[in-house]
Amino acid sequence: MSSGVGEKEKEKEQVLVEYCKAPNGLEKVVLKELRGSSAEVYLYGAQVSSWKNEHREELLFMSSKATYKSPRPIRGGIPICFPQFGNLGSLEQHGFARNRFWSIDQDPPPHPPDSGNKAFIDLILRTSEEDLKIWPHRVTLGPGGDLMLNSRIRNTNTDGKSFTFTFAYHTYLAVTDISEVRVEGLETLDYLDNLKNRERFTEQGDAITFESEVDKVYLGTPTKIAILDHERKRTFVLRKDGLPDAVVWNPWDKKAKVIPDFGDDEYKHMLCVQAACVETPITLKPGEEWRGRQELSAVPSSYCSGKLDPNKGWCGCPQAFINETVEYKGGHEA
Repeated sequence: MSSGVGEKEKEKEQVLVEYCKAPNGLEKVVLKELRGSSAEVYLYGAQVSSWKNEHREELLFMSSKATYKSPRPIRGGIPICFPQFGNLGSLEQHGFARNRFWSIDQDPPPHPPDSGNKAFIDLILRTSEEDLKIWPHRVTLGPGGDLMLNSRIRNTNTDGKSFTFTFAYHTYLAVTDISEVRVEGLETLDYLDNLKNRERFTEQGDAITFESEVDKVYLGTPTKIAILDHERKRTFVLRKDGLPDAVVWNPWDKKAKVIPDFGDDEYKHMLCVQAACVETPITLKPGEEWRGRQELSAVPSSYCSGKLDPNKGWCGCPQAFINETVEYKGGHEA
């Protein structure tokens, strides 16, 4: 009798990993658990392209006009902006990590001790033999279906050269109606307005609401930000460490019409809220390491406020997470 109960408990914790090719021709990894939550990750860009709760509701926005061919980035999901955010440097927009092909890591970093009921997929990017840069990256799905992204960047140069970078998880959240969405946790903070040549202002409202184009970098932000979708009665909670800034972006109607891989009316159903390090770039001397983390949860709007237990994840649920490590062994600046 007890054996049967044990089998049932084991079945409840079962998670599945599937390797397949998407209809667009790109290889992807699908992580599932039996209660219905799932995550999908393209090997192209190591980009999370889908995150569904146990009701199989999609929580991330993907544009219907997204391009799935190299070297174009994929519009939607969670692109990784690294080693440059935006056009603040000499590299292509948002850096190159999001539009390179990754492969399965055959020699991944050790798994954390509490990983028994989570499914892992480890990916790695080697940019070129000349760079000698190695980028391990981990995606995990646990029974709770929440999403956690962990990053570790280490400078292993042996020539004494430092390395400077900016970083963001360019998270596209799916919302019902942008005019019925508000963001809490950023009020009274200073921000850089990218629509006004990065001029610095102070947020005046009690909460951020949306009635026109927004492209702001909030500075010195708290570890927890809430995004309320009133029409859906759902709240996204974003928690972060090591990423002091938060980028809020929606192109609104005019800009949406001129973005080639974005539908004219799709701005109504998305909002980007990104854990980031933008204002002050991070510089690592040889041997130094930086760690950053973003956690996402989607809960009923009346449920999660003030109930975050850092030892149990969002509202006590297990988590899905991405963990990446970046090692710099070459002498190139990025």
